[in-house]
This record gives sequence, C-alpha cells and structure tokens, in this order.
Amino acid sequence: MKAAILPVTPLQQNCSLIWCTATNKAALVDPGGDLDKLKAGVAKAGVELEKILITHGHLDHCGQAGMLAKELGLPIEGPHEADRFWISRLDDDGARWGMEAASFEPDRWL
Repeated sequence: MKAAILPVTPLQQNCSLIWCTATNKAALVDPGGDLDKLKAGVAKAGVELEKILITHGHLDHCGQAGMLAKELGLPIEGPHEADRFWISRLDDDGARWGMEAASFEPDRWL
C-alpha cells in the first residue's frame, strides 16, 4: 500500500490518496476541494480511483466530495451518519467561508 498527501482548500487540509500497489486501485480520503489538483495527483500516481472515503462532515474534508463523485462516477463511503447535519450545511458553510461546496448523500454511512 502507498499513500500521497495532497493539501487542499485555503485551510490546507490534508487529503490522502491511498492505493494498493498490487492492483493499482485507489481511494481519495477527504477530498474537500481543489478538484483539479486532486485529479492531477491521481494522474501523477498513475492509479485508478475506485472510491471516495470521508472521515467526517466538515467543509474542508468533504465540501467537494459529492461533485467529484458525480463527475467521476465514484461511490462515497462515510462518514458516520451523525455527521449528516454537517453535510446538509455544506452549501451554506461554503458560501460563509468563500469556498465552493455542495451537500451530498454518501452511498454508505459508516
């Protein structure tokens, strides 16, 4: 297994790209924003994105996860359903912090 850290958003949150060296299948953990930067990181690593993993519902960790999932046709796993409140506020929180963000429904709550 390998990993790369990709700082995103004005808050410099560490999004992680993790992948299996045997299969080249990968996941992005907490893609809060800067989707072009994240897609470039995936391309540079030469891996195949399989899913998006979310640790919690704060803006900088998942603000653009739904956008990325929709664009690339990927499932979102996580966070825990207790974070539904935060995810439902992403549109408003993004506007408040001057960041593009959108609410989403994960494919699987943890």
